[in-house]
Amino acid sequence: MKKITILSTAAIALLFGACGSDSDYEGYTRAENGLHYKFFNHDENAVKVTEGDGLTFSYVISNNKNDSLIVDSKSVSQDGTGYTKFLMPKTSFVGSLEDGMAMMCKGDSAAFIISADSFFLKTMRMNELPKQFKPGEKLKAIVKIKDVIGKKELAENQKQQQAEMEKKMKEAEGLEKQTLDKYLSDNKITVKPTESGLYFIETKKGSGPKPKAGDQVEVNYAGRLLDGKLFDTSIESVAKEGNVFNPQRPYGPFKFILGQGQVIKGWDEAISLLSKGGKAKIVLPSSIAYGPNGAGGAIPPFAPLTFDVELISFGPAPAQPEGQMPPH
Repeated sequence: MKKITILSTAAIALLFGACGSDSDYEGYTRAENGLHYKFFNHDENAVKVTEGDGLTFSYVISNNKNDSLIVDSKSVSQDGTGYTKFLMPKTSFVGSLEDGMAMMCKGDSAAFIISADSFFLKTMRMNELPKQFKPGEKLKAIVKIKDVIGKKELAENQKQQQAEMEKKMKEAEGLEKQTLDKYLSDNKITVKPTESGLYFIETKKGSGPKPKAGDQVEVNYAGRLLDGKLFDTSIESVAKEGNVFNPQRPYGPFKFILGQGQVIKGWDEAISLLSKGGKAKIVLPSSIAYGPNGAGGAIPPFAPLTFDVELISFGPAPAQPEGQMPPH
């Protein structure tokens, strides 16, 4: 029994000797790839980190020479916990921080000594080494792995999230259709929509030709949600009446280049149907307005909109277009 114990101890020593050797840094072990590491907690039976896994982890990276902080996960944590999430990437160089993290398991915490040159130039892909570092200097990275989600589970989670998102979008689209249909019925709007879904109700006929794609147009407008709430206008008096007046912005006809995607799709289509001096009320489903994202706090996701528009003038676009998205 005594001989077996001695042999087992020797075998263990040989095993660890094959994995690394003495480090130049006190308390650390040097791996064969040159990475210096030190575990604070390590559970070999826990889920191991592999490339492509989803990680929840914290980190602190400092100058190993004077411990001055370079960056930590608290500065990028979105939930205030100090942890961040990302997919475990391929190693960026031999002896990289990724190599160190690949040695870890769920619940582990460890410190690594890494090359500042390689970290900034290869891992961070910076064009040059930050001025406060000299070639050959080292960084210390302290990492704690809170959770590891395997590639298969991660894919299943993403699939489930996608399905839930699609379900919510369909529900929102269905609610939008109900809201739009009720608005059309309540306001006795009987015109047929265009192929895109635009409802165009001409309220004043203009004169002459209509603008074509590439022309610069000048338009007065007032945009409202279906409940009548004004969210934007180019007319100062209307802005004041609707309590959206902003003394910091100029009022007056809005200029843009037609058919160039400088405005929402419904605008490009509707303005092309007007002649100079013409006016119209247009009703836009969200698919040709601001879609599933809305616009700021003024326009919710999947919001149908109405605009009262007037084509003031149009003509050839200047050499340097003045177009921009309508302010709101």
